[in-house]
Amino acid sequence: MGDPLNDRGNAAEALGLVAAAAGPYLDALPDLPVRDASRAHLLDDLDGPLPESGEGAPAAVAELLRIGTGAATHSSGPRFFHFVVGGATPAAQAADWVTSLLDQAGGLWLASPLAARAESVVLRWLKELLGLPPGYGGVLTPSATFANLTGLACARWWWARRHGVDVTADGLVGLPRMPVFSSGYVHASSRKALQVLGLGRDAVRTPTRDDAGRLDTAALDRLLADEGPAVLIGNAGEVNGGDHDPIDEMADLAARHGAWLHVDGAFGLFAAVSPRTAHLVRGIDRADSLAADGHKWLNVPYESGVAFVRDPAVLGHAFGGWNAPYLPDPDEEFVNYNNLGPESSRRARALPIWATLRAYGREGHRAMVERHHDLALRVGRRVGESPDLELLAPVAVFVVCFRFRPPGVPEGELDGLNRRLGEELVADGRVYAGTTVYRGVVALRPAIVNWRTTEGDVDLLVEVVREIGARLLAARGSAGT
Repeated sequence: MGDPLNDRGNAAEALGLVAAAAGPYLDALPDLPVRDASRAHLLDDLDGPLPESGEGAPAAVAELLRIGTGAATHSSGPRFFHFVVGGATPAAQAADWVTSLLDQAGGLWLASPLAARAESVVLRWLKELLGLPPGYGGVLTPSATFANLTGLACARWWWARRHGVDVTADGLVGLPRMPVFSSGYVHASSRKALQVLGLGRDAVRTPTRDDAGRLDTAALDRLLADEGPAVLIGNAGEVNGGDHDPIDEMADLAARHGAWLHVDGAFGLFAAVSPRTAHLVRGIDRADSLAADGHKWLNVPYESGVAFVRDPAVLGHAFGGWNAPYLPDPDEEFVNYNNLGPESSRRARALPIWATLRAYGREGHRAMVERHHDLALRVGRRVGESPDLELLAPVAVFVVCFRFRPPGVPEGELDGLNRRLGEELVADGRVYAGTTVYRGVVALRPAIVNWRTTEGDVDLLVEVVREIGARLLAARGSAGT
């Protein structure tokens, strides 16, 4: 085929192949195993030497569809409960195709007024959905990890200014270590952000009151009294049990001690959408910065995150002013979002968010949040009613933390049994959930966050866990005789 210019007449045919495959694949998705080990050999078909001349778009896309629809983990389906992974609503998925079709350079107004205006609208809509004040600044990011990086970079700029230093221009040289406090719920993505910012992955101090990691607010109050300006990280949604830090109390402490409050709300921030769960995130409207994912509870395609900052000017101070004469001035009338976050080259990721919010509105997203909460409560009840299962944490949002605990198995053997159960569950493929360690014991922690998931899917989860557990228990008994 050679030069892509020779292939321009085949673009519509290649896209048509994807469109033709989409319907059957999406229709089958609810009934497909999450992972089919018998089709893993298809991954080998991705390999081979680099083609010399190539075979053209239709042939290449057809081969990718053959491999992909067979070998992909069907994480966009209703039974993927491993990690916290949402699907892509019909509107968001179609808009993601539009995003690729239009292929906008989304960082500069001059390059794409469409992308910049869509991002401004989406940020306003998200603030309305979450109950944040309209004056907050914001920027879309690839993930909550990048959103945490954005919020904590703003916190670093604020903190350095308290010491008379412009950290954007001059760096951290000569500054003391920035005090950072959180609960035991602090996520690896916040630690990664601190690592990248030169503040230290393990610099976070975590005053806790129990082995679950709950924040000891009285101890935090005392620590803050002994520090200068400090940064607090509140966690709206803990990954093992779904619990939330007391954000409102942390906001009180931040106000009392002149600290910066950053909220990592990767998935839990969307609890604000429903009156049923909004109490979990009370106080987020008092935070100095917040982070969330779109590809979790909002159910838009990967990659999608958002950062909000109370003082919009701080985003520009932390990320703008590159002294590159070919770039537009960051203080122009129109917003250039690559001056407000860590990315320079950005796709128009606002478009899928715009489409899903336009398609389903506040009511649709509230209904989805409440349905997931209902399904998690259903799993919690099923676990509580099962003689061989044990619920390890109250169900707060959509995470259910439990373990297989059949009568007669010594406590010392339960971790190994549950670890094997998790491995078997993934290998089985009918449903997908993995293990974690919660309060010192190995547990399962399915996250029910996909818009497609129904009661039948979560019932199957419990049934498969008990089925595999019984099989492992029988094998254990046979081995012991």
